[in-house]
Amino acid sequence: MRKRNTVLILGILAFALMIIAQVIIIRRGWKQVDEMIYHRYRSLSQEANAALRGSRSMVFDTVSYLLDYYTEDIVKELAQTTDDQQLENIKSDIFDYFSTALNTEQDLSLYLSEYFANQDAENEFSHRIIITNLEILGEDTLLVYRDPAFRERRTSRDSEGLAYSLKGSTSSILVTRPWLVGNNYAVNFDYYIDFTFKRSMILKELSASLGLSIFSIVIVVIIFLYTYRNLMEERRLSELKTDFINNMTHELKTPLATITVAGKTLEMEKIRHDESKILDTAKLIGKQSVHLNQLINMILEISMWERTEFQLDKKKVDIEEIMNDIVTSFRTGCGDCASLMEKYTFKGAKADIDLVYFTTLINNLLSNAVKYCDKEPVINIEGDADDNNISIKITDNGIGINKSDQKHIFDKFYRAGSGNIHKYKGLGLGLYYVKKIATAHGGDVTVSSKPGKGSIFTVRIPN
Repeated sequence: MRKRNTVLILGILAFALMIIAQVIIIRRGWKQVDEMIYHRYRSLSQEANAALRGSRSMVFDTVSYLLDYYTEDIVKELAQTTDDQQLENIKSDIFDYFSTALNTEQDLSLYLSEYFANQDAENEFSHRIIITNLEILGEDTLLVYRDPAFRERRTSRDSEGLAYSLKGSTSSILVTRPWLVGNNYAVNFDYYIDFTFKRSMILKELSASLGLSIFSIVIVVIIFLYTYRNLMEERRLSELKTDFINNMTHELKTPLATITVAGKTLEMEKIRHDESKILDTAKLIGKQSVHLNQLINMILEISMWERTEFQLDKKKVDIEEIMNDIVTSFRTGCGDCASLMEKYTFKGAKADIDLVYFTTLINNLLSNAVKYCDKEPVINIEGDADDNNISIKITDNGIGINKSDQKHIFDKFYRAGSGNIHKYKGLGLGLYYVKKIATAHGGDVTVSSKPGKGSIFTVRIPN
């Protein structure tokens, strides 16, 4: 458990470091592309503004006409205004009207959009006009609004309409700072464009890098999960093999010890003169030799199955007749060790099966039903057939199998955790044989079980 947790923690740390590195690389790439886009459109804005300088008035003709018409009435209204509060309200209305008119009625945005399109650049942008100085001209000049830094900006070398970014913004470019003078007004303003499309442009530029980063992260995750899964599987198999060796050692020692004791018994003088005891001892040696030979053959068969495909000697047989023979033989062999009940509805179905292997399959399931039962074993054997499959269901009243064990019980050497290794002897090969035999016949075997409620094994083979 500690090794598994260590591997998991190290894997997560490595993955986190890789994510951080990728984020840093992407952020740097984002910043570089952002600056590249900014400088490109700054340069284009400068070029467009320079091309327009000789005929600047044409893009403000419409708004100039509207402002002239509006301020004619304003001058008359101001001449009749004596109240300071009313004057402030009029100044506020004037400022709002100028801001709205300049932002909606100018044609500079259309000109820039066409210019950018001709340069094969994106031409979707938003604009902002910020008034920096506004005066109403009449008998007395009325200052409506003036930016505190207006004079400083107007006298700076930036006042020629060069493209500089708006303070506090990373996507706005100052295109021009024109001065419009009409019959009754004078207004200065800054015209900015904003990169409303900049994020999509950056994503487009970085799409290859982003895709490669995401792909590399996914690949690393898959490799890590695959490696971790293999590590855990190898550990599980190692534990299973260790358990198998321990069980096999125990199983081999039992007949060997019995044979050794029997051999020493035959050396005793009083036994050599008693033919009945010699015969009993010889039978015991023979029985244990057969058991020992079965264990060895089992290991050899496993080795053979791993190297070669199953070699079945199939014959078409009446499945109900075969099931009756197998169950009867098992009942006789175990000496009525369990209550066996049969119920078949095969309807004369026949199947191509290998009699030896199929008998082994059913016997293993019946043996497990007896072995893993802590009370009087009761086993129900049912069978039916349809057009495609023959189904055999073996239900017991044993100790049951945990859900976590059910997905492994057909693995080689696996023994369910609920089985005490000393109480329930075995090598963890019985159900492995069952699965292999069923699969070799083109079928399958499944289990349904709850601890303390018994188990149901269902075998299906093609009809």
